[in-house]
Amino acid sequence: MTNPAEELLDVVDEHDRVIGTALRGEVYRQGLTHRCVFILVRDPARRIFVHRRTDTKLFAPGAYDMFVGGVVGSGETYAEAAVREAEEELGVHGITPRPLFKFLFRQDRLSWWSDMYEAEWDGPVQPQESEVAWHAWLTPAELADRLARDHFVPDGREAYRRYLDLHAA
Repeated sequence: MTNPAEELLDVVDEHDRVIGTALRGEVYRQGLTHRCVFILVRDPARRIFVHRRTDTKLFAPGAYDMFVGGVVGSGETYAEAAVREAEEELGVHGITPRPLFKFLFRQDRLSWWSDMYEAEWDGPVQPQESEVAWHAWLTPAELADRLARDHFVPDGREAYRRYLDLHAA
């Protein structure tokens, strides 16, 4: 496995236009705006795949998340990254994420465009051990209980809030 800090990313402006490239570690250190994908994965019973990130992650180690996903590599499209990330993290092949919406996440020195997707998966999963320390399929009510008591990634919390707002409208 290569060092994630050495992955080349596109650096983008406030309009999501590419203005350069930098290594992921440098992007995080300098707080440069880049691109990420988030995929909410449900099973046929409409439960949501929730996981705890490994303690070795560069961003939010050990935090819970209700999305699989990650950074978009340099030259990669959001749609390509959504499939790649979902398949890598879940250990599956043939998933088809559907686009939902995109927003700019900002918190302190953190900044990235977040392209949101949803997918259904009805087979077994074999989550990537370097990314996922624990996982379960939770009902929306079970996820709400966990959100109230566990530490979740801040961008995932914001993305899920926007997802719920979209589906309440």
